[in-house]
Amino acid sequence: MSKFKRHESDHYVSLKTNWRIPKGIDSRVRRKFKGCTLMPNIGCGSDKKTRHYLPNGFKQFVVHNVSELEVLMMHNRTYCAEIAHNVSTKKRKEIVEHAAQLDVVVTNKLARLRSQEDE
Repeated sequence: MSKFKRHESDHYVSLKTNWRIPKGIDSRVRRKFKGCTLMPNIGCGSDKKTRHYLPNGFKQFVVHNVSELEVLMMHNRTYCAEIAHNVSTKKRKEIVEHAAQLDVVVTNKLARLRSQEDE
């Protein structure tokens, strides 16, 4: 969870906690008063070497079909595949089988397969 929360997101249900910069002319947060919500500064980003990396050490690449998986053939040590949410169960099985042949890691290979096999 991010330590930077949207100002007054704890007061209203309709305001999500995702960070938004305060723009009010009298805003205490924008003027950085003591004891108010913290605002992110330029140094709060992640390190350039590890930016966009997942905890498993790979970068993510969204795959919609088997032909898109071919792109990862030469980059299977840097990128891992994630099957898009709107891909059918039948196509998911094909993508997972083809990824095993190409030695590509698939992050959500068990998604939508377990419930179908139980029936």
